[in-house]
Amino acid sequence: MDILKIAIEWAKAEVFSAQFFIFFGILFLIGSIGFWQLGKTDLAKAYIIPMMVAGILTSAIGIGLFIANKSRVTSFVNDYNKDASAFVKAEITRTEKTISDFQNTVYKAIPIIIIIAALIFLFIDKPTWKAISVTTIAMMVVIIMIDTNSYTRYVDYHEKLLLVDKHNKH
Repeated sequence: MDILKIAIEWAKAEVFSAQFFIFFGILFLIGSIGFWQLGKTDLAKAYIIPMMVAGILTSAIGIGLFIANKSRVTSFVNDYNKDASAFVKAEITRTEKTISDFQNTVYKAIPIIIIIAALIFLFIDKPTWKAISVTTIAMMVVIIMIDTNSYTRYVDYHEKLLLVDKHNKH
C-alpha cells in the first residue's frame, strides 16, 4: 500500500470538496444580489444581508480548505521523503483530531443550530428573523452535505494510515 499516493489522493479529493463550499458561497451571494435587485416585499428584502453573510462565510470556508489542502499535496511528499514513519504517525494524530472535531461540530453542533434556527422561524414573526433562520438552515445543510463526504474520506484515510502503521511495526 503506497500511503503517499493515498495521502495525495485524499488531499486532492479535499481540494475538490472545498470547491463545493466556494460554489455554494457564490450561489448564496447570487441569491443576495437577486433579493437586492428583485425583492419587493419586506421578507424578500430581509434576505439580502443574511444571504450575503452566508455567501461570504461559505466561500471563506471553501477558500481556506482549498489553500490548506492544496499545500498539503506538496508538503506530504516532502514530509514523507524526510521520514515516512513520522509522516504516518503525524497524519494519524491529525486525522484522529479532525474526525473528533467532525463528530462534535458536524454531527452535534450543526443539528442544534438547525433546530434553534427552525424554532426562531416558527416563533418569531419578523421578516429579518425568518430570513436569518432560513439562510442559517440552508448554510448548515450545505455544510453537512459537504462535510459528510469529507468525514467519510477522513475515516477511510485514517484506517489506511493505521494499517500502514501496524504493518511498519511488524
